[in-house]
Amino acid sequence: MPHTTKLGFMTGMKSEYTVCLIIIGNEILSGRTRDANLQYLADRLNGWGVRMREARVIPDVESTIVETVNYCRKTFDYVFTTGGIGPTHDDITAASVAKAFGVGLVKDQKSYDLMAARFDDPADFNEARQKMCLIPEGATTIENSVSIAPGFQMGNVFVLAGVPSIMRAMVDTLRNRLVGGAPVLSRSVGCHLPEGAIAQGLSDIQEGWPDLDVGSYPFYKDNRFGTSLVLRGTSDTDLTAAISAVEDLILQLGGVPIYEDI
Repeated sequence: MPHTTKLGFMTGMKSEYTVCLIIIGNEILSGRTRDANLQYLADRLNGWGVRMREARVIPDVESTIVETVNYCRKTFDYVFTTGGIGPTHDDITAASVAKAFGVGLVKDQKSYDLMAARFDDPADFNEARQKMCLIPEGATTIENSVSIAPGFQMGNVFVLAGVPSIMRAMVDTLRNRLVGGAPVLSRSVGCHLPEGAIAQGLSDIQEGWPDLDVGSYPFYKDNRFGTSLVLRGTSDTDLTAAISAVEDLILQLGGVPIYEDI
C-alpha cells in the first residue's frame, strides 16, 4: 500500500492501482436522488493511473459504513466515499469513518475559522454548521473551494461531499496525493451490428490482447440498433492494434465502422 499523504503523483511503482467508491445515502437508494459522481471520479482517476474496480451504494447506517469502509480499505489501494458530511442528523459519515479507524472526532480549527468568517451574525454559525468542521483524529483535510466545509483523508480513505459541484472541486485538489500507474487510455468504434453477431470475434480479440479491457454496449439511435465497442488499457500500441482488429471484424461481418458519438 503506498503512502498517500506526502508522495506526489508518480508512475512505475506497480502496474495497477485500484479504487473502490462507496456512495453513501438513503436518498440514492430510494431513487429520490440520482448519483452524478461516479462517472466524473472514474474518468479523473483513470487519467491518474488509478482504476475504479468497484462501486457500492450503502445507506446512512453507522454499522454498514464502518463494515464497508474497513473491508474496502484493506482490499483496494484507495477508497473514496461520497455523501453524508453535511450538517443534518443523518450526515454520519465522518463519525462512522472515525469509528472504523478506532479514533474520535476533532475540530479542524482552520476550517472552523474560515467558516465562521462567512457569517455576519455569529449566531448563524450554529452547532449544525460547526459539525462540518469535525474530522477523525489524525485525518488530513481536503480543500473545498465551493463552500469551505472540508472533506478529509484518513489513511487510504478519501471522504468527499455528495453534492457534485463540491465533490468535483475536492477531487481536483487530490492529484498530488495519489500514487498511480500508467494512465488508462481508451479507443471506441461503433457499428450497426447486433452483439450476438460480433460476440465470438470480439472474444477472440480479447484473448489476443489479454491486458486490455474489451467491452461491447448495445445502443438504439435513429431507429436502428447497434453496438459500441470500447477498448481500454495502458498501452497505446496494443490499443491501436486491437481497435484495428475490431474494425476488420466489423467489415468482415458486413458492417461499417462508426466513429461519431453514439
